Amino acid sequence: MNDILNHHLYHFLAEGNIICGLKAVDSAGAIDELTERLCRNNAGLEKGIVVEEVTAREKIVPTVIAPGLAVPHARLPGLERLLVVLGTSEPGIDFKIDGMPPVKVIVLVLTPKDDPGLHLQVLSALATDFSMPDAINKVAEQNTPGEVLKYFHSNDVVLPEYLTARDVMKTLPVTMQESDTLQKVIEVFATSRVDEIPILDPEGDIRGVVSLEDILRFSLPDHILWMEDLTSIYRFQPFAEMLREDEETKLADFMREDFVKVPEDLPAIQLAKIFLVSKCRQIMVADGNRLVGVVNLKEFVSKMFWE
Repeated sequence: MNDILNHHLYHFLAEGNIICGLKAVDSAGAIDELTERLCRNNAGLEKGIVVEEVTAREKIVPTVIAPGLAVPHARLPGLERLLVVLGTSEPGIDFKIDGMPPVKVIVLVLTPKDDPGLHLQVLSALATDFSMPDAINKVAEQNTPGEVLKYFHSNDVVLPEYLTARDVMKTLPVTMQESDTLQKVIEVFATSRVDEIPILDPEGDIRGVVSLEDILRFSLPDHILWMEDLTSIYRFQPFAEMLREDEETKLADFMREDFVKVPEDLPAIQLAKIFLVSKCRQIMVADGNRLVGVVNLKEFVSKMFWE
């Protein structure tokens, strides 16, 4: 495992691994062109393997992380260190992501398979740097690799020492209000992939949470859970009673107030412990009591072990 601590990103971005003005016209061509350059400058890398690994992840989890910026990546067994290659395209390359403009800066990242957090550290550093207004356009407008490298040098882009909840959370989770109805939350569960929803007040503070299990629990009185013989409700009579009042029932009437909340700067390894100890599937990330994101168990495991 790499022991990279507080290293500047430009230490890993050699001038020879920067291409200004990619010839590619699509994402596959850009990945191929960048991989070709990286393999040429790093003995032992096999282009076919790199392209296959990067493309596999790109198909399942698109790597356009901001308008105009893509960070395709792969974890490779046997790789000893972080490798980075960057390409620019002033007109942009269409990665075919709905709602996203053409990509002008592509940073292809390879990390060792046995260092699960390293590529997320790189993503965190890039997200911080490219959050500046017009930063992506500025990089894309540079004419030479030296000018691109000078940009990163001057901006002092630093890999974080370790991952935090901020680095792995989803920043725009599905949320609902205390005043929303049972009917509405059932519709959200039925039409989205979420199975637990934070409930907020008008100021954005966390008030509670509603999960799929909560819907079932609300529909079935406690005494039914102890019954062996359910013949009296074979036609889902308790569900029918609940649905007759679903437009009047507010989430405030049955949401749970026992949720797990952590600060943004909590070390990400602590999240793994919380998931196991608390047996929860989703952790709220908050600034005080204001929700800023969520960490879902499935997505957390995916980020750590696969993406």
